[in-house]
Amino acid sequence: MKMAIRAVVWFAVLTLLLIGCGASTSPRVATTNESLKAVVIVSANAEWNVVKAVYPDVRMTATPWGEYFERNVEVHGHPTPIVFFHGGWGKVAAAGSAQYAIDRWHPRYVINLGTCGGFEGEIEKHAVVLADRTVIYDIKEAMGDSAQAIADYSVELDLSWLGGPLPPAVRKTLLVSGDRDLVPSELGDLASRFGAVAGDWESGAIAYACGRNKQRLLVLRGVSDLVSRHGGEAYANEAAFIDGTGIVMRRLLAELPSWLERCP
Repeated sequence: MKMAIRAVVWFAVLTLLLIGCGASTSPRVATTNESLKAVVIVSANAEWNVVKAVYPDVRMTATPWGEYFERNVEVHGHPTPIVFFHGGWGKVAAAGSAQYAIDRWHPRYVINLGTCGGFEGEIEKHAVVLADRTVIYDIKEAMGDSAQAIADYSVELDLSWLGGPLPPAVRKTLLVSGDRDLVPSELGDLASRFGAVAGDWESGAIAYACGRNKQRLLVLRGVSDLVSRHGGEAYANEAAFIDGTGIVMRRLLAELPSWLERCP
């Protein structure tokens, strides 16, 4: 009888240990933080370097995508926890890291802060773009019409929940995204087909991932440099991009509390 009881006890202990081990082998995901208002995703390395310069004393934590830190931001006079997350550059990293952020932190809002290239003559340098639609334009299909594939990856951003009015220096418009810098000879086509005035590398992928999750999203991009049909001021001149990135990213970070106050 004692042997039977001892066996039952050991079986129960072993079962609990196996359950615990099984839980620990799955990817670690933070539990839902009901007080977390937003995850701010920053994509490019140059953009993230500015974030780290603005917040030099924070403790960074690594993820499979990029590092992150948490910080309280004053919203309506109250400290509000925000996660700042380096998602990575390009569409692959942008989509994957956006999904990771949604699954891990369950934020009320995802906010993408970053840079974009502006069409010279159509938008001012250092202007801020609030995206209301994103188009991934660099899909090339040889077997048929690429327009349908481009339409499938285009996203209309619902901003009806966003409190206003918008700051006068902010332009609400479409952003085109591709895994490439803007090609000067293609500006006319992008403008006529989509009404584009600026383009970037990641916002289309982030918007697509958030749209699939019914996740509220703000895409705020500053025009770091201008591109014309004759060339780009930052092409073969990376210093111009770095300078422009510093200007627009510091502005976006300074204005972040006011945008958070527009988020109900």
